Amino acid sequence: MRLLIAILALPLCAQPIYDILIRNGHVIDPANGRDARMDVVITGNKIVRVAENLPAAHAREVIDAGQFYVTPGLIDIHTHVDAQGAQLNVNPDHNCLPSGVTTAVDAGSSGHKNFEHFKRLVIDRSQTRVLAFLNIVGAGMYGAVEQDVFEMDPDAAAAMIRKYPGIIVGIKTAHFKPPGWDAVDRAVKAGTLANVPVMVDFHPMEKYPELVLERMRPGDIDTHFYGRLTPQLDANKKMQPYILAARKRGVLFDVGHGSGSFWFRIAVPAIQQGFLPDTISTDLHKSSIMLPRANMITTMSKFLNIGMTLQQVIERSTIRPAKAIRRSDIGTLSEGAIADVALIALDRGKFAYLDSGHGKLIGDRRLRCALTIRNGKVVWDEQGLSLTDVSRAGPYSNFK
Repeated sequence: MRLLIAILALPLCAQPIYDILIRNGHVIDPANGRDARMDVVITGNKIVRVAENLPAAHAREVIDAGQFYVTPGLIDIHTHVDAQGAQLNVNPDHNCLPSGVTTAVDAGSSGHKNFEHFKRLVIDRSQTRVLAFLNIVGAGMYGAVEQDVFEMDPDAAAAMIRKYPGIIVGIKTAHFKPPGWDAVDRAVKAGTLANVPVMVDFHPMEKYPELVLERMRPGDIDTHFYGRLTPQLDANKKMQPYILAARKRGVLFDVGHGSGSFWFRIAVPAIQQGFLPDTISTDLHKSSIMLPRANMITTMSKFLNIGMTLQQVIERSTIRPAKAIRRSDIGTLSEGAIADVALIALDRGKFAYLDSGHGKLIGDRRLRCALTIRNGKVVWDEQGLSLTDVSRAGPYSNFK
């Protein structure tokens, strides 16, 4: 009799117990071609299963995602989160996780001379996964030193990248004003030595075709693309042929919204002509998070309202940036991947969006991050989806 009971009980006992079941959400996971209502299961810090109708009885915690889209944790490849730049940079956890961003890439705040200080103070202490483009300028992007060619040492930059592979994901050159190609050429040399992409964020207008057609390599990233300093449209607001040629040869075009680099008057005609960004990013810093609201979820909402589909917006905020920085292990809900997940609401109504030129666009849709899971833990929960209603909470405390 005891043996019979044990045999009957075996299938139930053999079932794995999951930590978190995200149930019945609309999964959009471009890396795996998923676009359907599914369940996502997390054990520890890993995604262990994505399928339909998984049993809630096998989960310690069930999150009802029936009203939300479930996506990989978002990736913002242009942020400024280095603690050294107190006048410019922001805290990654406070400014990224509420937008569903689980990976923030600092875009050149530090160079080879001060990167390790940035790593100790920010990268090693943040819940957000913080990666970096290393500035070709040894001291980073602070002050007049950005114009000093003698601060641009490709060998020293490449050595630092090789010391921290996967954390330093590229080289950045920015704000260089003297004539000539010293900054770009030295950044490209460092990128070639370390086998990483280069992000360029200044635009010599009269030489821009040479920049994207000759100086930059396939896989290098031109950021601030929809800004007014980039000559991407002709006098009739048509895309310049050399932009199309640059994309064909493999140059990537990134949003890099910022406080001065995203204009509806440029983005709308470009997207209407089918020129979508390769990656969506914010250029997040203390100024850009104010009037233009250049956080990730709002920036994504802007592109949704000017003609991109939700699937296109999610793709350019997850797997596309992951591939651009050569980190295919993130931006995905693959089984076995680190459990970085965002639950995103799509609100309908009347919403105003501002650009960097203080222009306003009225849209009828708004994306909102309801919940963020980073490394298997709920780190942002706007509506308490992972919590117990107070009527059933019982005595203090609810903390595990």
